[in-house]
Amino acid sequence: MTRTGEKTICQNRKARHNYHILETYEAGMVLKGTEVKSLRAGRANLKDSYARVQDGELWLENMHISPYEQGNRFNHDPTRARKLLMHKGEIMRLWGKTRENGLALVPLRVYFKNGRAKVELALAKGKKLHDKREEIAKRDAEREIARVARGKV
Repeated sequence: MTRTGEKTICQNRKARHNYHILETYEAGMVLKGTEVKSLRAGRANLKDSYARVQDGELWLENMHISPYEQGNRFNHDPTRARKLLMHKGEIMRLWGKTRENGLALVPLRVYFKNGRAKVELALAKGKKLHDKREEIAKRDAEREIARVARGKV
């Protein structure tokens, strides 16, 4: 899924299991110096993170970026809210969709594109427990069919 010039830092693997992904968006991230160094070292985690619109601005909450080892007093708070950069019209559109339809903004992955940190956001609807079970059963059936087709009974 990575495109040319992109280096994926971390992914939210549970997002596709817990949500129906409707649309994806790309947003820039406002970071401090030591956060960029930690990201380049691959020390980030998207577990339990989400995005929200507040006062016309887009914020990424609960994303964990580990403190940089050589950062000493210049280090940052690992789970601080980080501002995301998108066009105002896109932000207002996302705000409307999350208000009306009960949709959530879930980060799927963080990556560098042309030297700039980006986050891939998904407009997503939560899955019910039976949807998750259905998906697991379907995946197991496909795996079984592929195994039989290869001749390994």
